[in-house]
Amino acid sequence: MDDQKPRIPLGVDLSSDIEFRPDRGTPYRARLRWVDPLTGRQSLSRAFADQEAARDWIAKFEAAARRGLAPHRLKCTLEEYGTQNWDLAMRGLEPKTMDPYRAGWKLRILPAMGHLQVIEITNGITDRVLCDWVADEVGRSSVKNTLAALVRIMEQAVRDGLIENNPCRLAGWQRLYKRTEDELDDPRSLALRDWTVLETLADALATRSYDQYRGWGDVVRFAACTAARIGEVSGVRARDINTVDWTWEVCRQTTPAPGGVIDKNTKGKRRRTVPLIEEIRPLVKSRLAAVGNNPDARLFRGPKGGRITTAILRDATHWDEVVTRLGLEHLRRHDLRHTGLTWMADAGIKIHVLKAIAGHSHITTTERYLHPSLRTIRDAGAALSAHLQASRPDGGGAPDDGADAVSSTPTHPLTVEPQPRRLYVVR
Repeated sequence: MDDQKPRIPLGVDLSSDIEFRPDRGTPYRARLRWVDPLTGRQSLSRAFADQEAARDWIAKFEAAARRGLAPHRLKCTLEEYGTQNWDLAMRGLEPKTMDPYRAGWKLRILPAMGHLQVIEITNGITDRVLCDWVADEVGRSSVKNTLAALVRIMEQAVRDGLIENNPCRLAGWQRLYKRTEDELDDPRSLALRDWTVLETLADALATRSYDQYRGWGDVVRFAACTAARIGEVSGVRARDINTVDWTWEVCRQTTPAPGGVIDKNTKGKRRRTVPLIEEIRPLVKSRLAAVGNNPDARLFRGPKGGRITTAILRDATHWDEVVTRLGLEHLRRHDLRHTGLTWMADAGIKIHVLKAIAGHSHITTTERYLHPSLRTIRDAGAALSAHLQASRPDGGGAPDDGADAVSSTPTHPLTVEPQPRRLYVVR
Protein backbone atom coordinates (compact mmCIF):
# COMPACT_ATOMS: atom_id res chain seq x y z
CA MET A 1 0.00 0.00 0.00
CA ASP A 2 2.86 2.36 0.84
CA ASP A 3 5.46 1.27 -1.75
CA GLN A 4 3.35 1.75 -4.89
CA LYS A 5 3.11 5.14 -6.57
CA PRO A 6 0.02 6.30 -8.46
CA ARG A 7 0.26 6.42 -12.23
CA ILE A 8 -0.55 9.76 -13.78
CA PRO A 9 -3.46 9.43 -16.28
CA LEU A 10 -2.47 9.52 -19.94
CA GLY A 11 -4.37 11.17 -22.78
CA VAL A 12 -5.21 8.50 -25.40
CA ASP A 13 -7.04 8.17 -28.69
CA LEU A 14 -9.57 5.34 -28.69
CA SER A 15 -10.87 3.32 -31.60
CA SER A 16 -14.04 1.31 -31.08
CA ASP A 17 -16.35 -1.13 -32.84
CA ILE A 18 -19.31 -3.37 -32.10
CA GLU A 19 -19.35 -6.92 -33.44
CA PHE A 20 -22.60 -8.86 -33.80
CA ARG A 21 -22.32 -12.60 -33.08
CA PRO A 22 -25.77 -14.19 -33.52
CA ASP A 23 -24.75 -17.56 -32.08
CA ARG A 24 -23.96 -16.13 -28.63
CA GLY A 25 -26.23 -15.48 -25.69
CA THR A 26 -24.86 -11.93 -25.49
CA PRO A 27 -24.33 -11.29 -29.21
CA TYR A 28 -23.03 -7.69 -29.19
CA ARG A 29 -19.33 -7.43 -28.38
CA ALA A 30 -18.05 -3.91 -27.83
CA ARG A 31 -14.31 -3.48 -28.27
CA LEU A 32 -11.87 -0.65 -27.59
CA ARG A 33 -8.30 -0.25 -28.85
CA TRP A 34 -5.64 2.29 -27.92
CA VAL A 35 -1.89 2.72 -27.66
CA ASP A 36 -0.32 3.22 -24.26
CA PRO A 37 3.09 4.97 -24.48
CA LEU A 38 4.41 2.74 -21.70
CA THR A 39 2.99 -0.68 -22.54
CA GLY A 40 2.15 -0.45 -26.25
CA ARG A 41 -1.07 -1.63 -27.91
CA GLN A 42 -3.95 -2.39 -25.58
CA SER A 43 -7.53 -3.58 -26.05
CA LEU A 44 -10.64 -4.11 -23.96
CA SER A 45 -13.90 -5.85 -24.86
CA ARG A 46 -17.19 -6.79 -23.27
CA ALA A 47 -20.31 -8.61 -24.50
CA PHE A 48 -23.85 -7.26 -24.15
CA ALA A 49 -27.36 -8.49 -24.81
CA ASP A 50 -28.36 -5.44 -26.89
CA GLN A 51 -26.63 -2.89 -29.06
CA GLU A 52 -27.74 0.11 -27.01
CA ALA A 53 -25.96 -1.18 -23.89
CA ALA A 54 -22.81 -1.78 -25.94
CA ARG A 55 -22.90 1.79 -27.26
CA ASP A 56 -23.37 3.20 -23.75
CA TRP A 57 -20.35 1.24 -22.56
CA ILE A 58 -18.18 2.62 -25.35
CA ALA A 59 -19.46 6.15 -24.75
CA LYS A 60 -18.46 5.96 -21.10
CA PHE A 61 -14.87 5.14 -22.00
CA GLU A 62 -14.74 7.77 -24.74
CA ALA A 63 -15.87 10.40 -22.26
CA ALA A 64 -13.14 9.31 -19.87
CA ALA A 65 -10.55 9.42 -22.66
CA ARG A 66 -11.50 13.02 -23.39
CA ARG A 67 -10.65 13.79 -19.76
CA GLY A 68 -7.25 12.17 -20.23
CA LEU A 69 -8.00 8.74 -18.72
CA ALA A 70 -6.81 5.51 -20.29
CA PRO A 71 -9.38 2.69 -20.27
CA HIS A 72 -7.26 0.53 -17.97
CA ARG A 73 -7.61 3.25 -15.32
CA LEU A 74 -11.36 3.36 -15.74
CA LYS A 75 -11.85 -0.37 -15.25
CA CYS A 76 -9.69 -0.69 -12.12
CA THR A 77 -11.31 -2.08 -8.99
CA LEU A 78 -11.57 -0.21 -5.71
CA GLU A 79 -8.88 -2.45 -4.24
CA GLU A 80 -6.48 -1.72 -7.11
CA TYR A 81 -7.16 1.99 -7.10
CA GLY A 82 -6.96 2.35 -3.32
CA THR A 83 -3.69 0.41 -3.13
CA GLN A 84 -2.10 2.55 -5.84
CA ASN A 85 -3.34 5.86 -4.45
CA TRP A 86 -3.40 5.26 -0.69
CA ASP A 87 -0.59 7.66 0.21
CA LEU A 88 -1.97 10.37 -2.05
CA ALA A 89 -5.50 10.05 -0.66
CA MET A 90 -4.36 9.99 2.98
CA ARG A 91 -1.91 12.86 2.79
CA GLY A 92 -2.01 15.27 5.71
CA LEU A 93 -3.26 12.73 8.28
CA GLU A 94 -1.46 12.17 11.56
CA PRO A 95 0.18 8.75 12.06
CA LYS A 96 -2.13 7.87 14.95
CA THR A 97 -5.13 8.29 12.63
CA MET A 98 -3.74 5.98 9.97
CA ASP A 99 -4.03 2.76 12.02
CA PRO A 100 -7.85 2.76 12.37
CA TYR A 101 -8.16 3.89 8.74
CA ARG A 102 -6.01 0.96 7.56
CA ALA A 103 -8.00 -1.44 9.76
CA GLY A 104 -11.27 -0.22 8.25
CA TRP A 105 -9.85 -0.55 4.75
CA LYS A 106 -8.61 -4.13 5.23
CA LEU A 107 -11.34 -5.54 7.50
CA ARG A 108 -14.45 -3.92 6.07
CA ILE A 109 -14.03 -2.01 2.81
CA LEU A 110 -12.05 -4.58 0.82
CA PRO A 111 -14.24 -7.61 1.76
CA ALA A 112 -17.43 -5.69 0.95
CA MET A 113 -16.49 -3.47 -2.00
CA GLY A 114 -12.91 -4.17 -3.07
CA HIS A 115 -13.95 -6.26 -6.08
CA LEU A 116 -16.16 -3.51 -7.55
CA GLN A 117 -14.90 -1.14 -10.21
CA VAL A 118 -14.57 2.40 -8.92
CA ILE A 119 -16.96 3.71 -11.57
CA GLU A 120 -19.61 1.15 -10.52
CA ILE A 121 -19.85 2.29 -6.90
CA THR A 122 -23.05 4.21 -6.24
CA ASN A 123 -24.82 5.79 -3.28
CA GLY A 124 -27.10 2.76 -3.10
CA ILE A 125 -24.18 0.33 -2.85
CA THR A 126 -22.62 2.41 -0.09
CA ASP A 127 -25.96 2.52 1.77
CA ARG A 128 -26.30 -1.27 1.68
CA VAL A 129 -22.73 -1.85 2.81
CA LEU A 130 -23.22 0.57 5.70
CA CYS A 131 -26.43 -1.21 6.74
CA ASP A 132 -24.55 -4.51 6.74
CA TRP A 133 -21.86 -3.07 9.02
CA VAL A 134 -24.50 -1.80 11.44
CA ALA A 135 -26.36 -5.12 11.34
CA ASP A 136 -23.06 -6.91 11.98
CA GLU A 137 -22.76 -4.81 15.16
CA VAL A 138 -19.58 -3.02 14.10
CA GLY A 139 -18.90 -0.23 16.58
CA ARG A 140 -19.85 3.33 15.80
CA SER A 141 -16.25 4.54 16.01
CA SER A 142 -15.05 1.76 13.70
CA VAL A 143 -17.71 2.63 11.11
CA LYS A 144 -16.76 6.32 11.35
CA ASN A 145 -13.09 5.57 10.63
CA THR A 146 -13.99 3.12 7.86
CA LEU A 147 -16.23 5.63 6.10
CA ALA A 148 -13.61 8.33 6.47
CA ALA A 149 -11.02 6.17 4.70
CA LEU A 150 -13.50 5.24 1.96
CA VAL A 151 -14.51 8.87 1.40
CA ARG A 152 -10.87 9.92 1.02
CA ILE A 153 -10.15 7.22 -1.56
CA MET A 154 -13.25 8.10 -3.56
CA GLU A 155 -12.47 11.82 -3.28
CA GLN A 156 -9.14 11.11 -4.93
CA ALA A 157 -11.03 9.30 -7.70
CA VAL A 158 -13.08 12.48 -8.21
CA ARG A 159 -9.90 14.55 -8.50
CA ASP A 160 -8.46 12.02 -10.97
CA GLY A 161 -11.58 12.33 -13.09
CA LEU A 162 -12.73 8.71 -12.74
CA ILE A 163 -16.06 9.79 -11.28
CA GLU A 164 -17.88 13.10 -11.14
CA ASN A 165 -19.27 12.92 -7.57
CA ASN A 166 -18.27 11.07 -4.43
CA PRO A 167 -20.98 8.42 -3.79
CA CYS A 168 -19.62 7.56 -0.34
CA ARG A 169 -20.44 10.82 1.40
CA LEU A 170 -23.41 9.72 3.50
CA ALA A 171 -25.36 12.15 5.65
CA GLY A 172 -27.16 11.03 8.79
CA TRP A 173 -25.67 7.54 8.96
CA GLN A 174 -25.52 7.83 12.77
CA ARG A 175 -29.31 7.57 12.87
CA LEU A 176 -29.01 3.94 11.79
CA TYR A 177 -27.44 3.16 15.14
CA LYS A 178 -30.23 4.83 17.07
CA ARG A 179 -32.83 2.90 15.11
CA THR A 180 -30.96 -0.34 15.75
CA GLU A 181 -30.57 0.40 19.45
CA ASP A 182 -34.27 1.21 19.68
CA GLU A 183 -35.03 -2.11 17.92
CA LEU A 184 -36.54 -0.13 15.01
CA ASP A 185 -39.99 1.41 14.85
CA ASP A 186 -41.91 -1.78 14.06
CA PRO A 187 -39.74 -4.84 14.81
CA ARG A 188 -42.76 -7.15 14.56
CA SER A 189 -42.85 -6.61 10.80
CA LEU A 190 -39.35 -8.12 10.54
CA ALA A 191 -40.13 -11.33 12.41
CA LEU A 192 -40.50 -14.75 10.80
CA ARG A 193 -44.10 -15.93 10.59
CA ASP A 194 -43.90 -19.25 12.43
CA TRP A 195 -41.79 -22.26 13.35
CA THR A 196 -42.14 -23.85 9.92
CA VAL A 197 -40.56 -20.83 8.24
CA LEU A 198 -37.71 -20.88 10.78
CA GLU A 199 -37.04 -24.56 10.11
CA THR A 200 -37.08 -23.98 6.36
CA LEU A 201 -34.64 -21.09 6.69
CA ALA A 202 -32.25 -22.99 8.98
CA ASP A 203 -32.17 -26.05 6.74
CA ALA A 204 -31.69 -23.97 3.58
CA LEU A 205 -28.77 -22.03 5.08
CA ALA A 206 -27.04 -25.20 6.25
CA THR A 207 -27.56 -26.88 2.88
CA ARG A 208 -26.12 -23.91 0.98
CA SER A 209 -23.01 -23.69 3.15
CA TYR A 210 -19.70 -25.34 2.33
CA ASP A 211 -19.80 -29.05 3.15
CA GLN A 212 -23.42 -28.52 4.29
CA TYR A 213 -22.40 -27.74 7.87
CA ARG A 214 -25.46 -28.33 10.07
CA GLY A 215 -24.11 -26.09 12.80
CA TRP A 216 -25.22 -22.99 10.91
CA GLY A 217 -28.82 -24.16 11.15
CA ASP A 218 -28.39 -24.73 14.90
CA VAL A 219 -27.14 -21.16 15.34
CA VAL A 220 -30.17 -19.76 13.52
CA ARG A 221 -32.66 -21.86 15.52
CA PHE A 222 -31.02 -21.04 18.84
CA ALA A 223 -30.87 -17.30 18.10
CA ALA A 224 -34.55 -17.11 17.11
CA CYS A 225 -35.84 -19.18 20.05
CA THR A 226 -33.82 -17.25 22.64
CA ALA A 227 -34.22 -13.78 21.07
CA ALA A 228 -30.44 -13.41 21.21
CA ARG A 229 -27.94 -11.55 19.09
CA ILE A 230 -25.59 -13.64 16.94
CA GLY A 231 -22.63 -12.37 18.95
CA GLU A 232 -24.28 -13.60 22.15
CA VAL A 233 -24.92 -17.01 20.61
CA SER A 234 -21.25 -17.19 19.65
CA GLY A 235 -20.28 -16.31 23.22
CA VAL A 236 -22.33 -18.99 25.00
CA ARG A 237 -20.25 -21.57 26.88
CA ALA A 238 -21.18 -24.86 28.49
CA ARG A 239 -21.16 -23.42 32.02
CA ASP A 240 -23.76 -20.81 31.01
CA ILE A 241 -26.42 -23.49 30.44
CA ASN A 242 -28.58 -24.72 33.32
CA THR A 243 -30.08 -28.08 32.29
CA VAL A 244 -32.10 -28.35 35.52
CA ASP A 245 -34.19 -25.22 34.99
CA TRP A 246 -33.36 -25.09 31.27
CA THR A 247 -32.15 -21.52 31.25
CA TRP A 248 -29.19 -19.69 29.72
CA GLU A 249 -27.23 -17.04 31.58
CA VAL A 250 -26.34 -14.46 28.90
CA CYS A 251 -23.16 -12.74 30.05
CA ARG A 252 -20.86 -12.23 27.03
CA GLN A 253 -20.80 -11.69 23.29
CA THR A 254 -18.29 -12.17 20.49
CA THR A 255 -17.62 -9.12 18.37
CA PRO A 256 -15.15 -8.01 15.65
CA ALA A 257 -12.26 -5.84 16.77
CA PRO A 258 -9.01 -4.56 15.26
CA GLY A 259 -6.76 -7.57 14.87
CA GLY A 260 -9.48 -10.22 15.07
CA VAL A 261 -12.50 -11.28 17.12
CA ILE A 262 -12.83 -10.76 20.87
CA ASP A 263 -15.22 -11.61 23.70
CA LYS A 264 -16.70 -8.78 25.75
CA ASN A 265 -19.69 -7.98 27.96
CA THR A 266 -23.16 -8.01 26.53
CA LYS A 267 -24.71 -4.80 25.27
CA GLY A 268 -25.17 -2.41 28.18
CA LYS A 269 -23.10 -4.77 30.37
CA ARG A 270 -26.30 -6.39 31.63
CA ARG A 271 -26.47 -10.09 32.44
CA ARG A 272 -29.83 -11.71 31.86
CA THR A 273 -31.46 -15.11 32.06
CA VAL A 274 -33.22 -16.56 29.03
CA PRO A 275 -35.47 -19.66 28.95
CA LEU A 276 -34.57 -22.59 26.70
CA ILE A 277 -37.81 -23.91 25.22
CA GLU A 278 -38.49 -27.58 24.54
CA GLU A 279 -38.05 -27.17 20.78
CA ILE A 280 -34.31 -26.47 21.12
CA ARG A 281 -33.43 -28.62 24.13
CA PRO A 282 -32.39 -31.63 22.01
CA LEU A 283 -30.11 -29.27 20.06
CA VAL A 284 -28.56 -27.97 23.29
CA LYS A 285 -28.11 -31.49 24.68
CA SER A 286 -26.25 -32.61 21.58
CA ARG A 287 -24.01 -29.56 21.74
CA LEU A 288 -23.21 -30.15 25.41
CA ALA A 289 -22.45 -33.80 24.72
CA ALA A 290 -20.08 -32.79 21.92
CA VAL A 291 -17.95 -30.55 24.17
CA GLY A 292 -17.79 -33.09 26.99
CA ASN A 293 -16.92 -31.95 30.50
CA ASN A 294 -15.19 -28.72 29.54
CA PRO A 295 -17.22 -25.89 31.13
CA ASP A 296 -15.38 -23.24 29.10
CA ALA A 297 -16.09 -24.87 25.74
CA ARG A 298 -18.16 -22.89 23.25
CA LEU A 299 -21.42 -24.48 22.22
CA PHE A 300 -21.44 -22.93 18.76
CA ARG A 301 -18.40 -22.78 16.48
CA GLY A 302 -17.72 -22.68 12.79
CA PRO A 303 -16.93 -25.85 10.81
CA LYS A 304 -13.19 -25.41 11.54
CA GLY A 305 -13.63 -24.48 15.18
CA GLY A 306 -13.52 -20.70 14.75
CA ARG A 307 -15.68 -18.16 16.51
CA ILE A 308 -18.84 -16.93 14.82
CA THR A 309 -19.85 -13.38 13.92
CA THR A 310 -22.82 -12.10 11.96
CA ALA A 311 -20.54 -11.41 8.98
CA ILE A 312 -19.13 -14.95 9.08
CA LEU A 313 -22.65 -16.41 9.27
CA ARG A 314 -23.72 -14.26 6.32
CA ASP A 315 -20.80 -15.22 4.10
CA ALA A 316 -20.57 -18.90 5.04
CA THR A 317 -24.26 -19.59 4.37
CA HIS A 318 -24.68 -17.25 1.37
CA TRP A 319 -27.36 -15.57 3.47
CA ASP A 320 -28.49 -12.94 0.98
CA GLU A 321 -28.90 -15.51 -1.78
CA VAL A 322 -30.85 -17.95 0.41
CA VAL A 323 -33.28 -15.44 1.95
CA THR A 324 -34.01 -13.96 -1.48
CA ARG A 325 -34.80 -17.40 -2.86
CA LEU A 326 -37.16 -18.03 0.09
CA GLY A 327 -38.97 -14.71 -0.43
CA LEU A 328 -37.47 -13.17 2.74
CA GLU A 329 -35.42 -10.42 1.10
CA HIS A 330 -35.82 -8.13 4.10
CA LEU A 331 -34.40 -10.61 6.61
CA ARG A 332 -31.10 -9.89 8.32
CA ARG A 333 -29.32 -11.79 11.04
CA HIS A 334 -30.56 -9.41 13.77
CA ASP A 335 -34.14 -10.10 12.71
CA LEU A 336 -33.85 -13.52 14.38
CA ARG A 337 -33.87 -11.60 17.66
CA HIS A 338 -36.97 -9.68 16.55
CA THR A 339 -38.55 -13.04 15.73
CA GLY A 340 -37.99 -14.46 19.20
CA LEU A 341 -39.28 -11.38 21.01
CA THR A 342 -42.34 -11.15 18.76
CA TRP A 343 -43.20 -14.81 19.36
CA MET A 344 -42.80 -14.36 23.12
CA ALA A 345 -45.05 -11.30 23.09
CA ASP A 346 -47.71 -13.18 21.10
CA ALA A 347 -47.48 -16.05 23.60
CA GLY A 348 -48.72 -13.68 26.31
CA ILE A 349 -45.48 -13.17 28.27
CA LYS A 350 -45.91 -10.16 30.53
CA ILE A 351 -44.12 -7.04 29.42
CA HIS A 352 -41.84 -6.71 32.47
CA VAL A 353 -40.71 -10.32 31.99
CA LEU A 354 -40.19 -9.78 28.26
CA LYS A 355 -38.11 -6.68 29.03
CA ALA A 356 -35.86 -8.72 31.31
CA ILE A 357 -35.42 -11.50 28.73
CA ALA A 358 -34.60 -8.98 26.00
CA GLY A 359 -32.24 -6.95 28.17
CA HIS A 360 -33.88 -3.68 27.15
CA SER A 361 -33.05 -0.51 29.04
CA HIS A 362 -36.45 1.10 28.47
CA ILE A 363 -39.91 -0.41 28.63
CA THR A 364 -40.92 1.62 25.57
CA THR A 365 -38.56 -0.47 23.46
CA THR A 366 -40.23 -3.67 24.66
CA GLU A 367 -43.70 -2.23 24.02
CA ARG A 368 -42.98 -2.20 20.29
CA TYR A 369 -43.32 -5.97 20.31
CA LEU A 370 -46.82 -5.78 21.80
CA HIS A 371 -48.61 -4.26 18.82
CA PRO A 372 -51.97 -6.03 18.74
CA SER A 373 -52.98 -8.12 15.77
CA LEU A 374 -56.34 -7.76 13.99
CA ARG A 375 -57.64 -10.80 15.88
CA THR A 376 -56.79 -9.31 19.26
CA ILE A 377 -58.45 -6.02 18.27
CA ARG A 378 -61.64 -7.88 17.36
CA ASP A 379 -61.49 -9.83 20.62
CA ALA A 380 -61.12 -6.55 22.53
CA GLY A 381 -64.22 -5.15 20.83
CA ALA A 382 -66.24 -8.29 21.58
CA ALA A 383 -65.13 -8.20 25.23
CA LEU A 384 -66.25 -4.58 25.58
CA SER A 385 -69.65 -5.35 24.06
CA ALA A 386 -70.11 -8.29 26.41
CA HIS A 387 -69.20 -6.13 29.40
CA LEU A 388 -71.67 -3.38 28.47
CA GLN A 389 -74.48 -5.83 27.77
CA ALA A 390 -73.99 -7.62 31.08
CA SER A 391 -74.17 -4.32 33.01
CA ARG A 392 -77.59 -3.31 31.59
CA PRO A 393 -80.58 -3.67 33.93
CA ASP A 394 -82.40 -5.94 31.49
CA GLY A 395 -79.19 -7.88 30.81
CA GLY A 396 -80.11 -7.82 27.15
CA GLY A 397 -78.57 -6.92 23.89
CA ALA A 398 -79.45 -4.28 21.36
CA PRO A 399 -83.05 -3.01 21.29
CA ASP A 400 -85.51 -4.27 18.65
CA ASP A 401 -86.60 -2.10 15.75
CA GLY A 402 -89.84 -0.18 16.36
CA ALA A 403 -91.34 2.43 18.65
CA ASP A 404 -89.89 0.90 21.79
CA ALA A 405 -86.41 1.23 20.40
CA VAL A 406 -86.32 4.95 21.30
CA SER A 407 -86.79 6.12 24.86
CA SER A 408 -87.40 9.68 25.90
CA THR A 409 -85.28 9.16 29.01
CA PRO A 410 -82.23 7.19 28.02
CA THR A 411 -80.43 5.41 30.82
CA HIS A 412 -76.75 4.72 31.26
CA PRO A 413 -75.42 1.63 32.99
CA LEU A 414 -73.60 3.81 35.49
CA THR A 415 -76.52 6.25 36.15
CA VAL A 416 -77.31 6.72 39.88
CA GLU A 417 -80.91 7.63 40.77
CA PRO A 418 -81.08 10.93 42.76
CA GLN A 419 -81.96 10.57 46.48
CA PRO A 420 -84.56 12.86 48.23
CA ARG A 421 -82.99 15.72 50.18
CA ARG A 422 -83.76 16.00 53.96
CA LEU A 423 -83.20 18.96 56.20
CA TYR A 424 -82.08 18.40 59.78
CA VAL A 425 -82.11 21.09 62.50
CA VAL A 426 -79.50 20.70 65.20
CA ARG A 427 -80.22 22.40 68.53
